[in-house]
Amino acid sequence: HLPFRPLLTLLVLLAGHHRCVSGSYTPPEALENNGTMFAVCKMRPSSSLPSGLLKVTGQVLFRQDEHEALEVLLRFNGLPKEGAQDARAVHIHQYGDLSHGCDSTGDFGNFASLFGDQSVIGRAVVIHEKIDDMGRGGDTGSLLHGNAGRRLGCCIIGISSSTLWNMHHKQYTRRLRKN
Repeated sequence: HLPFRPLLTLLVLLAGHHRCVSGSYTPPEALENNGTMFAVCKMRPSSSLPSGLLKVTGQVLFRQDEHEALEVLLRFNGLPKEGAQDARAVHIHQYGDLSHGCDSTGDFGNFASLFGDQSVIGRAVVIHEKIDDMGRGGDTGSLLHGNAGRRLGCCIIGISSSTLWNMHHKQYTRRLRKN
């Protein structure tokens, strides 16, 4: 078994204009962390992929202070190191249903919070074969799913402790300082 080596580590501030609108309810997990929520999902390859396609594994880590932007740390294995290092769409899909692999996760939506009605908790993260054309492709598929291609891997987002985020965010920050 090869050691876990992230081929892609990326810190993304998802849609800085999206803020938490949780009302007066704060989940107990956030209270334990001074108003901060953490979540994780373990990326697995899609069970419906034909052989020969990329087998993406890894983790997606989330952190959010109540009423602030959602931070996401992506750690993927299985993407090419050299050659075709194309960007790939990573979407949060409507359902955390993997009963038919990544194909049963539904459409993707505008979810960007660990709090409130639009929470990503229980939804799925899907990494796609191609980059999202953001609806500019001039066809129905572009408007529906951004022509992002097949679903290479997926996972269900669940609440977690701060441990994974703190460990991997420190590693990411150290790498940034070296570069």
